[in-house]
Amino acid sequence: MRPPLAVAGHTDDVLELVGGTLTPAERERAERFTRSGDRRDFVAAHLLVRHCAAELLGTRACMLTVVQRCEECGQAHGRPWLAEAPEVSISLAHTSGYVCAVAGYGRVGVDAEHVTGGPADENLVALALTPEEAKLVGDDNRGLIRQWVRKEALVKRGELTLGRLREADLSALPLVDGLTVPLEWQGRHFLEWTAGTVIASAVTDEPAKLHLLGG
Repeated sequence: MRPPLAVAGHTDDVLELVGGTLTPAERERAERFTRSGDRRDFVAAHLLVRHCAAELLGTRACMLTVVQRCEECGQAHGRPWLAEAPEVSISLAHTSGYVCAVAGYGRVGVDAEHVTGGPADENLVALALTPEEAKLVGDDNRGLIRQWVRKEALVKRGELTLGRLREADLSALPLVDGLTVPLEWQGRHFLEWTAGTVIASAVTDEPAKLHLLGG
């Protein structure tokens, strides 16, 4: 069984390098975006998650259908899955100009955010961090966003909700960039990377590999 795989890149690179088509439901969702950049990010992320899963499965992206259906309202959003390979979990994320995806057996989740300058947002600290995490982060916005993307990835794994972020204490994980060793927290494996102002984190049951597209 192949290890989990994360794939990421700038939106323009992904749209140039990754082929495929979206489902009617995905195309309808894409058309709802009023800003072309947001629409391109959405399309790139949904194409990339097919590419990622196809690479894991050893098949072609055009053979895979991404399905999203909310358990509460029945609309085409919520946690994605593959119609042809439901045993494989997938997750995707997009932030302005950058997209990423992860696929693997077991539960997976991924998130990415841009880090802005200035001090840490006190409201976000109060929403997302435990007292120990807040003590470690202090006024460092980069540390805050790193913890945020980790917890968002756990949300996408189905382990947390946005209202319960403070129930997960990740203070044992380092907040520095450029780590070359995998991170583990209570049996979950974190794979993390940066791209300019973007911080990204994928969490999987087993250590994952990373494939970066483009320059």
